[in-house]
Amino acid sequence: MHNIAQTLAQELKQSVQHVENVIALLDEGNTIPFIARYRKEMHGSMDDTALRTLHDRLTYLRNLAARKEEVKNAIAGQEKLTDELAAAIDTAKTLAEVEDLYRPYKQKRRTRATMAKEKGLEPLAQTIFEQKTAQPLLQLAGEYIDEEKGVASAEEALAGANDIIAEWIADDAAIRKELRELTMKKGSLRTAATKEEDSVYRLYYEFSQQLAKLAGHQVLAINRGEKEEFLKVAVELDREWALGLIWNRAVSGRGECAAFVRAACEDSFDRLLWPSLEREIRTMLTDTACEGAIAMFALNLRPLLMQPTVKGHVTMGLDPGYAHGCKVAVIDGTGKVLDTAVVYPTYGERQKKEAIARLSAMVRRHGVEHIAIGNGTASRETEQMAVELIRQLGGGVAYMIVNEAGASVYSASKLAAEEFPEYDVNLRSAVSIARRMQDPLAELVKIDPKAIGVGQYQHDMPQKRLDETLSGVVEDCVNAVGVDVNTASASLLGRVSGLNATTAKNIVKYREENGIFTGRKQLLKVPKLGPKAFEQSAGFLRVPESKSVLDNTGVHPESYGAAEQLLQLCGYTLDDVAKGEIGLLEQKVKLLGEEKAAQQLGIGVPTLRDVVKELMKPGRDVRDDLPAPILRTDVLDIKDLAAGMVLTGTVRNVVDFGVFVDIGVHQDGLVHISQVCNKFIKHPSEIVAVGDIVKVVVLEVEEKKHRISLSMKQVPKDQK
Repeated sequence: MHNIAQTLAQELKQSVQHVENVIALLDEGNTIPFIARYRKEMHGSMDDTALRTLHDRLTYLRNLAARKEEVKNAIAGQEKLTDELAAAIDTAKTLAEVEDLYRPYKQKRRTRATMAKEKGLEPLAQTIFEQKTAQPLLQLAGEYIDEEKGVASAEEALAGANDIIAEWIADDAAIRKELRELTMKKGSLRTAATKEEDSVYRLYYEFSQQLAKLAGHQVLAINRGEKEEFLKVAVELDREWALGLIWNRAVSGRGECAAFVRAACEDSFDRLLWPSLEREIRTMLTDTACEGAIAMFALNLRPLLMQPTVKGHVTMGLDPGYAHGCKVAVIDGTGKVLDTAVVYPTYGERQKKEAIARLSAMVRRHGVEHIAIGNGTASRETEQMAVELIRQLGGGVAYMIVNEAGASVYSASKLAAEEFPEYDVNLRSAVSIARRMQDPLAELVKIDPKAIGVGQYQHDMPQKRLDETLSGVVEDCVNAVGVDVNTASASLLGRVSGLNATTAKNIVKYREENGIFTGRKQLLKVPKLGPKAFEQSAGFLRVPESKSVLDNTGVHPESYGAAEQLLQLCGYTLDDVAKGEIGLLEQKVKLLGEEKAAQQLGIGVPTLRDVVKELMKPGRDVRDDLPAPILRTDVLDIKDLAAGMVLTGTVRNVVDFGVFVDIGVHQDGLVHISQVCNKFIKHPSEIVAVGDIVKVVVLEVEEKKHRISLSMKQVPKDQK
């Protein structure tokens, strides 16, 4: 473990001790959210993202170590493992290097080289490859003529020797490594069209880019174009550079043997090495692109889940549609369904007026304050109807366009059927849209993260890896916010550290059978929720109805004693915390001295700071500190836009080439990466995240193509 810990410490720029502590904590079955939040002293306050990176690399390095042992054992079983080879395997840094070293010893299907060896031509190949004999090759090869073995002439013997030498060269780990590095540095990817018809891949109908400069989204687009048979793709490298590298390794001297080996190098490169390396490099490019796309997806998903809430307001959800009408659901401030309906505003002017009249009555009857409109089919017409509705009501209501990605998937799911057995599929989606406005996180956890719509090429990713990464993001977000154990759904509870689908359902069932929880310790009575699960989950579960205010904070039960002792030291009580009358707590702790206070309480300084923060705002929601979402009362049309207009918008997606911003015209505008800011950036995510409220200026509007070009960097200073 120590070698792996040292490697990780070096890669992640952390102390070896902290890395070793994290490895031990993970091996003990602790979750990443728990480690990140409640074991800060042990890992030097790494955040959950850093801990997940450490976990991923730990898994890779452990798999690498296991593979090294497998390879050494396999070679030792052939009695060919030398000290030098064992050392090379031990020092290999990647699985590719290990496989290169194992390649000559791996059992192969019958090749031209293995058939030549069966004919007894390996000694001839060895003699020629050593390039030390002065004997003419035809004379040397003549000694291996054997009709019974199928070697009829010296020429046939030399052909077999060529095949053996070509395979040796193709299996040489050093040559493969150098050639791979040369290709990644100097090679390029070239694409050509296989069809004349226009397609989304037209950018790549005649395209070439150096591998070192190739962007991940280009790799994924090209892969898809090739799969759909629109593109022909090849990795290219100057053949003379490649052969020069191989000759440098394999050829010595200038005699007849050297010339033969040179020719065998060419055969090896063309027939064996390059086809194999091209496949490897395409796989490497794809793997790197997928990792980048998965990381980008995760980066976009986090702020989307952590969008500020619009809680406590009666909300109307509108799921737009043409043929099946606009589905309507009204929910109260806690998400409980109050009313449902279906209206048909797109059927004609009369039906539109009827829809407005019916919705007006529902708004007045239930005191609706907010309207959430799904951004799918017929969203534009529904938005226009909502604006007319608000005008007729004389104000008092505002609306927001809500990303409905995945709502239909959820509506048709078993989970939705269990939650709303009395409603049909269409009405469930209207409820989901309304709830997404109230509490995005609580609603979006019910949906497969891949269906939320903030990624690129997610269907082309390694699905297991994508699921693991996105599930990790969801888990981190849920635990960062905390969960009300008395109101949370089983879907939300299942994402809490230490809990799973079974224990989450058991919590809901216990709540239904025994009434609300009145304290965290009561969770230990839930079937299958043992001491370990309680330890991992308790700090993230809130119990607002508890007599102890600490049960409604992020203070872990293991630190209750320290929290109470701290309050005593500073002259406060738990009642003062509940009343919000501890405004001077931070100053008093600083006067005591953080180090001294932590020592006196038997906790670390990071834990002390967290306890103070939680005591200052019991029941706080970290999302309340974020800018509020934009609520609108009027609608813009793409026809209303003109170059130079300055608008406020919400970032909907961040991709490699730019930022998509919702400016309230139904069609998101694109801020190209070159228009994000005045300084050089490698990726737009360095500046903005999904959910950010930004000021943009309209650069160009292509109404027919529904394209809107925006700039963030050209917004006049007086309007920023």
